[in-house]
Amino acid sequence: MGLLLDSFWRAAAYCLRPRVIALSLLPLVVMVGVSLLLGYFFWEQAVDSVFRWLESSSLLSTLWNWLQGLGMGNLKTVVAPLIVIFLVTPVIVLACLLVVAAMMTPALVAFVAEQRFATLERKAGGSFVVSALWALGSTLLALAALIVSSPLWLVPPLILILPPLIWGWLTYRVMAFDALSSHASTQERREVFRRHKPWLLGIGVLTGYLGAAPSVVWASSVFFAAGFVVLVPVAIWIYTLVFAFSSLWFSHYCLAALERLRAEPVALADDPPQPPA
Repeated sequence: MGLLLDSFWRAAAYCLRPRVIALSLLPLVVMVGVSLLLGYFFWEQAVDSVFRWLESSSLLSTLWNWLQGLGMGNLKTVVAPLIVIFLVTPVIVLACLLVVAAMMTPALVAFVAEQRFATLERKAGGSFVVSALWALGSTLLALAALIVSSPLWLVPPLILILPPLIWGWLTYRVMAFDALSSHASTQERREVFRRHKPWLLGIGVLTGYLGAAPSVVWASSVFFAAGFVVLVPVAIWIYTLVFAFSSLWFSHYCLAALERLRAEPVALADDPPQPPA
């Protein structure tokens, strides 16, 4: 618990540093451009498609007739943008995570190492290719979990539980690996994962809930549906800051855990011992 809290407040303090703020703007520029481009070409078509589906759905026809009798027949024009928002939001989160992992995480890990762990030996147990494959495999598993669990999101409490849990697991898998890839050997990385998995998963889940905050805000008011294109850059920046904080938290925690591991009387060998000839 001490290591968890220590790494938490250090990560929060690092988020206020100019270098971290500047790094948080880089993915924002990329994501804003992509989001505006997609919104310009596909927003109206996506909303129209959902609206037509709502009108043609036999399952919802009774509901629309009932709402028409109450004078709320135009509610479909509000529901359609909200459905598009709920469908697009996971894609934005995933894309932001991948952008942060590719652009920010290595820089933030190096920044933490430079400031706190300058004497920590780099054993480079995870190459760029291994890290990329690890992130890709974890992302595919998270996508599969999202697809399988998506029908359960219709149950009101579960939409606030399942997505943050899945994003938290993905964040833990990707960022903990990247935090250790440069400094830890393969054996050391596995040992840190084995010893600290509950705490690392907890960090991922907590930051997953933080990353879900913009979705909760959007769902709380119909006003945000009309301003979706305007709010996308703000939401992406929030996500970027959350993931930057996550990367810093994992970096402080994992590198400190690695330092403690190496300080133990019996250090892990980089490779298994060879039998005598």
